Amino acid sequence: MLPPPAPGQLPVEHSQPPSGPPRRSRRRVATLLISVGVIAWLGGLGGALLGNQVADWLDDPPRRSSEQPIDVAAPRPGFENRIDVAMVTEYVAPSTVTVSADVGGGVSLGTGVVISADGEILTNAHVVEGADEVRVRLAGESEPREVTVLAADRGNDLALLRMAGDGFAPATFADPGSVRIGDDVMAIGFALGLDGEPSVTLGIVSAMNRSVGQGDLYLDGLIQTDAAISSGNSGGPLVNAAGEVVGINTAVARDTAVFTATNVGFAISVGEALPVIEALRDQADGEVRQEAFLGVGLEDRRDGGQGVIVTDVEPDTPAEEIGVAVGDLIVAVDGSVTDGSSALIAAIRDKQPGDSVTVAVVRGSESLEFDVVLTDRPE
Repeated sequence: MLPPPAPGQLPVEHSQPPSGPPRRSRRRVATLLISVGVIAWLGGLGGALLGNQVADWLDDPPRRSSEQPIDVAAPRPGFENRIDVAMVTEYVAPSTVTVSADVGGGVSLGTGVVISADGEILTNAHVVEGADEVRVRLAGESEPREVTVLAADRGNDLALLRMAGDGFAPATFADPGSVRIGDDVMAIGFALGLDGEPSVTLGIVSAMNRSVGQGDLYLDGLIQTDAAISSGNSGGPLVNAAGEVVGINTAVARDTAVFTATNVGFAISVGEALPVIEALRDQADGEVRQEAFLGVGLEDRRDGGQGVIVTDVEPDTPAEEIGVAVGDLIVAVDGSVTDGSSALIAAIRDKQPGDSVTVAVVRGSESLEFDVVLTDRPE
């Protein structure tokens, strides 16, 4: 017999356990489970979309310069052995990229040098000038990567690019004082845009501190080399026997009705390139670079002598203030000989407004020196 119910308790009619929750409770549980599933699915979908968006952001090339220092080798006394082309090619290839830029409905092709592990690349400004989109392709890869043009210095024909990612192989630059006439050098780049791996050509440092003027482009401090430099090599490295970058290939001598050139190419020397890289980084981070200005018209000498002839002195310019006159022969700036108008223009453009320079002038039989403070180049 069952014990009598306690006071206030309903009597128990049988001893079997309850058969389960009521039907309404089951519906609530089912609804709850479905809701949780939908929320989880929506959360997963949202997470996937957000993940893809973040991945797109991470793949977008940075628009700020790298903070990593440029790798510059210690000074070298020289090289005892000739350059080992295969070994140097293998060493430099991971730091060399092909550059393709969409310009005015066509494609401009060149080469670049990786200069930081987080994706900075140095190339020629004329390769990417006016480009709508720029891509690079690394050695051993089949697909191009998008890059941002961080900054460009047309006057020095150098530009700074950056791709997304990290862990790249930056090139090592030679100590500027270690580059000598007669050194073996090798040019590496994507000559003529040929398919496959980059082309290499071998030569020597033929001369130092050359100046070149083409159109309105004036470069000085150039390395002359007989290593063949072709279209597509522009922006690529000229390296020594240790695989160190001694220059950035930029131009070949042009044929004219008077002059012809054989194996005469030019590279922007490491001594010129290193300070420009730092200036480009500053420019990428918002600092506007102003070119310096002297205020003279120039004409090259035709008698084979050194120096450049002053044909005009603009009013209210540093040249007028110090007393430079038409007919003067400017022979040096800060002790560096000016072999022609290209060298003088490039030397002044390399300076900053406010810099003081010493200009050496020959006036008739008299040698003069003027200390002048340069101003901003007018638009």
